[in-house]
Amino acid sequence: MSDLEDLRHRMRAFTNERDWEQFHDPKSLLLAIVGEVGELSELFQWLPATDARGLAEEDPLRSRVAEEMSDVLLYLVRLADVLGIDLHAAAVAKIEAAGERFAADEVRGTAPTKH
Repeated sequence: MSDLEDLRHRMRAFTNERDWEQFHDPKSLLLAIVGEVGELSELFQWLPATDARGLAEEDPLRSRVAEEMSDVLLYLVRLADVLGIDLHAAAVAKIEAAGERFAADEVRGTAPTKH
């Protein structure tokens, strides 16, 4: 069993044990993700970009970032489960498509632009 499958099963069991399926429609889960991304963003909002990585490598910020990232991941895994999406397969396909779209020898060292 993959790590994502394990999380999916744990989230499904957690939800079922609390009879929360009724609240886990795609729209509500998506809004929960947006809220958690907002909380994660807030941790970095006023940090100087040059200091953000170093500060996030030490507590207390590191612990808070890990908590918020976990919230985002868990809601995303739950949304994928509700929608019947194999998140691992979708992510692998996305990486492969990006590799074709942005050939390393053509974009190395430059920020990609949408096209």
